[in-house]
Amino acid sequence: MPTRWINLCLVLLTFAGCSDPDRPTLVPATGRVTMNGQPLTAGAIIFHPGDGNPYMKDKPSSLLQLDGSFTMKTFPFGEGVSPGPYKVTLAPELATRIGRPELAHLEQTPLTVDVPVTGLSDHLFVVAESTAAAR
Repeated sequence: MPTRWINLCLVLLTFAGCSDPDRPTLVPATGRVTMNGQPLTAGAIIFHPGDGNPYMKDKPSSLLQLDGSFTMKTFPFGEGVSPGPYKVTLAPELATRIGRPELAHLEQTPLTVDVPVTGLSDHLFVVAESTAAAR
């Protein structure tokens, strides 16, 4: 009987030591990206942690689906993002294709989001046409 307790304690101590101290707290973050009322597809959306975000090590991202929807993932931890402020960019190929190359650059993008501790559900990013493309 005592051997069983010792084995149980060893197993519990092993699992307690396996937790990753760098693992962020993740909350769900989903939404859609549209332009002129149409979904943006064939590209990716990237969240760049902003000042005040408790987790600055990774840039969560997601491929855009056919309906423009996304489900953010923080590699290698899985679905979700750390709560806090983010600047948002699009993949360079997508930003260039839609005539908005500035949306691929962290310093130029006007897109931002603040993810609450409860997560972000069905957030809509509406991308306006560039003034050069509208002429």
